[in-house]
Amino acid sequence: MSDPYQIATIEALRERMGVPSPIVHTKVWSGLEGPARNYIETSPFLLLATADTAGNIDVSPKGDGPGFVAVEDDSTLLIPDRRGNKLLFGLQNILENPHVGVIFLKPGTEETLRVNGRAELTADPAVLDRLSERGQPALVAIRIHIDECFFHCAKAFKRARLWEPESWTESTPVSWGKLMAAKLGGGEELVRQIDAAIEADATNL
Repeated sequence: MSDPYQIATIEALRERMGVPSPIVHTKVWSGLEGPARNYIETSPFLLLATADTAGNIDVSPKGDGPGFVAVEDDSTLLIPDRRGNKLLFGLQNILENPHVGVIFLKPGTEETLRVNGRAELTADPAVLDRLSERGQPALVAIRIHIDECFFHCAKAFKRARLWEPESWTESTPVSWGKLMAAKLGGGEELVRQIDAAIEADATNL
């Protein structure tokens, strides 16, 4: 059954949501300006959105010490990729479709920084060494050529009260063992083995 309230045109969307003030457009830059550069150089966490040529989307979290993303110049970023589960969804997407979106976050800061651009992968030893952490170079670097960069206002974080510990619900532990053992036809012993292996891997940064 089709939705009689579906919004299917830009005109209908704008009629409902309105148009931005001309001043809003001034916040979108074609490269890094002072505050954006500082934000990236002190951010410990980002979300990287990619898509393949069919439009299938992946969003991958990446984090390390503050400033783990290197600013190559005012229009280029270097994001390290380290050892993980080897699914490589995002990296494979980049090989098919270079267009990416990034959201940088800083704990306690309600504004986020958004970067859109075109990505490529490099295994340049000098770049990978530059992105070293804990004595280990990156395995691959994602070089992003920036098309646009802008700060996103704090409303979403204020609504979510994301940085207010008193608003947090109880944590939701995930048992990888229960998720995987059921697929593999195993019992509680396999659950324990998988959970132990995942826990050990998670501490091996």
